[in-house]
Amino acid sequence: MAPNQPQNASREETVLNGTAGPQIVALSEGDGGEIIRLASWLIVAAILIGGLYVGQDVLIPLAISFLISFAMSPLVNWLTRRGLSRVLSVCVVMLTVGVFIAGLALLVTSQVRTISAELPTYQTTIRAKISDLASQMKGPGILDGALETVDTVQKEVDAAVHGQGEDAAQKVEVVPPPVSPFQTAQEWLTPAMAPLATTGIVLVFVFLVLLDRGDLRDRLIRLMGGNLHRSTDALEEAGRRISKYLLMQILVNIIYAIPMGLGLWLIGVPGALLWATLAAFMRFIPYVGPMLSALFPLSLAFAVDPGWNMVIWTLVLVVGLEAISGNVIEPMLYGTSTGLSAIALIAAATFWTALWGPVGLILSTPLTVCLLVIGRNLRQLQFLEILLGSEPVLDLPTRIYQRLIADDPEEAIEIASEAIAASSVAEFYNDTGIAVLRRTSEDYHLNAGPEHRLRVANGMETLLEELQEDFPAKAVEEAARNGRARIACIGGKWEIDATACVMLGHALALEGYPSMSHREGGSLSARGLERLDLAGIDVVCLSYFSDDPEQAARRFCRRLRQRWPQIKIILALWNAPAALLTAQKVGEMGADEVVTSIEEAVGRIARLVPPLPQAASDAEANDDAAPKGKIGAIGRTVAQSLSLGAKGGDGPKGLSPFAPQAIAALASDDVREELEAVVKRAADVFDVKYALIAAVDSGRERLIARSRDLPGYDDDDEDNPFIRDPAEEGAADQLPDRSFSGPVIALDGVDVVPDTERDPDFADHPALKRWHQRLYAGAPLLDGEGRALGAFCLLDPEPRQLDEGERELLGQLAEEVAKLLIGEEAVKRKGKRKDKNGEAGTMIVGQQVPE
Repeated sequence: MAPNQPQNASREETVLNGTAGPQIVALSEGDGGEIIRLASWLIVAAILIGGLYVGQDVLIPLAISFLISFAMSPLVNWLTRRGLSRVLSVCVVMLTVGVFIAGLALLVTSQVRTISAELPTYQTTIRAKISDLASQMKGPGILDGALETVDTVQKEVDAAVHGQGEDAAQKVEVVPPPVSPFQTAQEWLTPAMAPLATTGIVLVFVFLVLLDRGDLRDRLIRLMGGNLHRSTDALEEAGRRISKYLLMQILVNIIYAIPMGLGLWLIGVPGALLWATLAAFMRFIPYVGPMLSALFPLSLAFAVDPGWNMVIWTLVLVVGLEAISGNVIEPMLYGTSTGLSAIALIAAATFWTALWGPVGLILSTPLTVCLLVIGRNLRQLQFLEILLGSEPVLDLPTRIYQRLIADDPEEAIEIASEAIAASSVAEFYNDTGIAVLRRTSEDYHLNAGPEHRLRVANGMETLLEELQEDFPAKAVEEAARNGRARIACIGGKWEIDATACVMLGHALALEGYPSMSHREGGSLSARGLERLDLAGIDVVCLSYFSDDPEQAARRFCRRLRQRWPQIKIILALWNAPAALLTAQKVGEMGADEVVTSIEEAVGRIARLVPPLPQAASDAEANDDAAPKGKIGAIGRTVAQSLSLGAKGGDGPKGLSPFAPQAIAALASDDVREELEAVVKRAADVFDVKYALIAAVDSGRERLIARSRDLPGYDDDDEDNPFIRDPAEEGAADQLPDRSFSGPVIALDGVDVVPDTERDPDFADHPALKRWHQRLYAGAPLLDGEGRALGAFCLLDPEPRQLDEGERELLGQLAEEVAKLLIGEEAVKRKGKRKDKNGEAGTMIVGQQVPE
């Protein structure tokens, strides 16, 4: 075997020896397996599509039944919760809907009779308008000669076929036998039997689905198998999305039909109620339904009015309502209820229409939503979510990285600008920019070629230059040029190390810290290090994306210490393993601190170097560049917030005057037991070691409830080092570093620190360090005016991130605790948690929240 060929190939590519014939390429076992798997999926898909087509007579009524039951299910559940039995609730809902449809049908029938009686009177107007249009269009045209020729040929053909003149055959007229009344009735009833039978089947299925909803759900969960949690979530998600879509569509159609009927009535079109009702029902048919419903009032306006004013006003009404409905009402009400992309909606409508006809067009969206949910919850069918879903299939860093690989920096800049508009430049660098560079580092030797590497390098340079121009920090840049910089950012070895330095320097500038950058310093020799101009520098930040930077960092720190022993050294190890991030390893490498993110680097540098006064004020005055997230926020606002609140001032938050009332509520045994149950339940639900409730009374923080005892903590100990009184001289500035509630009060919302050791604002928190807690999550306890009572906090020794659902749940739990402490009348809830039935509820004791 040739040395260049892989030795582990099961089969090889062979060429016929001695001939110039074709090559015979044998597939490897892996390729053959993929082809067999693909062929199997294609066969299964073909069988499923064939089954859907062949069994449409049975499947269509079933699909319609489930669709109607999704729309009626909220009403049935509402009546059941009001005390009616399930059977009675289903009967009441179905009878109510039936009576409503019957009454509407009677109104429509009366409108149809009126219009039918008046139609003969419109014949004169129609003939006059057609005659007028014909006279206006009368005249020789370019196709007149061709049309006359075709007409002549047609007459000659008819004469030859039917015979003319003396030899023409005599016509024989066949008189059909008389038809009995029974046969006449059969001819009339036979076409109506199929729709009537289908309607009966649908009604029966709707009744059974609404009646046995729980049993049907259990059977579907058993059929899906696998993870019970995932199966339950899939069914709930499908039901929620379809029900919301149907209810919103009914609401949109009603909102469309009411002004349509009023407008037609004001214009004078006969049968305004009929056409409004028709429009409401026809809009259930996607795309073509609105156009078909508009033809009838336009045609009638054409027949009624001798002039053209009624037609024009009717057209304006229809177009205007469609524009408002499509661009304002539908996006506002639908939102992302279906989760389908626009292309998926059109493709689904085409597919189901071709498969099941017009009924398939009506059912296309709900059926495709079911496919989307199945693809989201079954790993084998995940491609359905990718094809049909509206969520981006690539995360933000991957999108920008792909645009750079494609040599499209303009689109990468556009994506970055959209992300910054929703957050800030510093947060973009922290969450996205470093992730792009990390992906670049990983692909450098694995997938990227020289051309791709060049594209990414040039694209990142263009992107950063554009962001620096759009979000300048002029005072900081001028200070850096004048030699007033006290921070140096130095790239370790590669181009991406220097790029990270540019990001960090810009983030520091926006915070008011001038810095200077060196593209490559970590790889310089001891003699080359002399060329670095570090005079007046207090902090050096060395950037590495290598996954093993220990030796290079140790050499650089040793040489730097020998030349400038007074400088603080921070290692920015963006891609290093966790073993290098310990304090012991950092000390062995000769650095003072280690950071892994832009946020952490800015925070730690801010603790070592004060900002330039003028530069800081300029940065805060720039609304676009000012950070909107947590970066730098705690250090600027917590102390001011609590100190002003303790003195009764109007700070960013301030403490609530209800705080003494909240502490006094602890005298009640019921309240104490309730709070203990809340924190223990929260610790179990969120799977954390500690859950605690901290209340601040006159600036003094007390832990009024906790899921388990904290070692060495005593609420009654006046010398407790974790309790400070901001009313004392100088104590207000120390409270944020020691308290549990200070950070979330300052940030005015749920705050999650996945790893406190990597967060500058929490790394020195004495309580967290003493109890070795890495996760901190907190939500403020607020009164009705938004002033702080304290905080509801979660602690855990293992670092982790909380998703959006967990953050929202923590905020809702804190809201209910505040209500329990100070009374429901003092809390103005901005929103109530909805349970699975759509009712407002509480996570504390499960009772219904009164309005």
